[in-house]
Amino acid sequence: MYGRLVDLLVDRFEVDRAEIGPDTTFEDLDMDSLFLVELLLVIQSEFGVAVDDDAASPGDTITAVAELLEGLTTPAASS
Repeated sequence: MYGRLVDLLVDRFEVDRAEIGPDTTFEDLDMDSLFLVELLLVIQSEFGVAVDDDAASPGDTITAVAELLEGLTTPAASS
């Protein structure tokens, strides 16, 4: 999921791939909360998941958001 998120940032939002690392935050990329709302809308469309508008904050790392998305796209284990 991390790679898909990075690709989305590069392809849709024109972020320089060299600026993105696992510990990079959205603040590091000069992206504010309004950007995150737009990103989450694109994620919902691209990945087919429902994400709350407040699911991520500018201080979150790319890895943290990728893990959140992974949890939303992974089917729940059957008991």
